[in-house]
Amino acid sequence: MSSPPTHEPVIEVLTALRANVMGLTETVLSTVDGLAVASDAESVHPDSVAALCAAAHGLALRLAHEVGGGPLREVVTRSAGRSIVIETVGDRALLTVVGDDGLDLVALRRELHRTVERLEELLRGDTPHDGT
Repeated sequence: MSSPPTHEPVIEVLTALRANVMGLTETVLSTVDGLAVASDAESVHPDSVAALCAAAHGLALRLAHEVGGGPLREVVTRSAGRSIVIETVGDRALLTVVGDDGLDLVALRRELHRTVERLEELLRGDTPHDGT
């Protein structure tokens, strides 16, 4: 049986993602039903972001299904001065990243795969924290 992750290793993964991607300003890990799990955020309210991103993810799932798309990969919202990317983490979690106008989307896409894999491991509780 897996145990829930402690917040410290999860926050370390979120902090590393922000350090590796220029323009990434905030990260929030949440459940698909909108509960914040952990965050590396200073200017956004993680509980509000978690709830709104769960709703956006749910709508995007429905839209992808309606137009005959395959499994939903990500939800992207761009506004003046901000980009928000919602990435699925397994079946039960969402990783939301917020970036400014300088968000390096190429670096983000490169780093997201490794970050999501690590978060999945931590959420399953089946790997020890080794700082990677």
